[in-house]
Amino acid sequence: MANTIHVDVVSVAESIYSGEAEFVVLPGVMGELGIYPKHAPLITQIKPGEVRIKLPGQDEEQIVFVQGGFLEVQPNVVTVLSDTAIRARDLDEAKALEAKQRAEEAMQNKTSKEEIAKAEGELAGALAQLAAIRRLRRGRA
Repeated sequence: MANTIHVDVVSVAESIYSGEAEFVVLPGVMGELGIYPKHAPLITQIKPGEVRIKLPGQDEEQIVFVQGGFLEVQPNVVTVLSDTAIRARDLDEAKALEAKQRAEEAMQNKTSKEEIAKAEGELAGALAQLAAIRRLRRGRA
């Protein structure tokens, strides 16, 4: 049996993934993070993007899109908490394009710093979803 770490990816609505993994790669706010078994404890914020989970003994990875959130790492457990988490196979390009357009329009029509920041966050999420969809089409999942 390979050396593994338990991974939980949880959204507000449901548990998206719970199981063992050889390693996990995800988008930290300061750059991409790679987590292996027995990693030092860590709590950090993550940004919108892909969580790649390398399943034990398999070539393919489980891909989950997150809209940002938080990562907690303990030596044998990785927990990803996100308001929105979507399995790669459930991503919808039309919805992501629509969200991108709405965010761009909101950025043009907003005047307060708070409204602009919210629209920028929504745009970043939509762009990250579209990037994940394009990578999946190229056969990366």
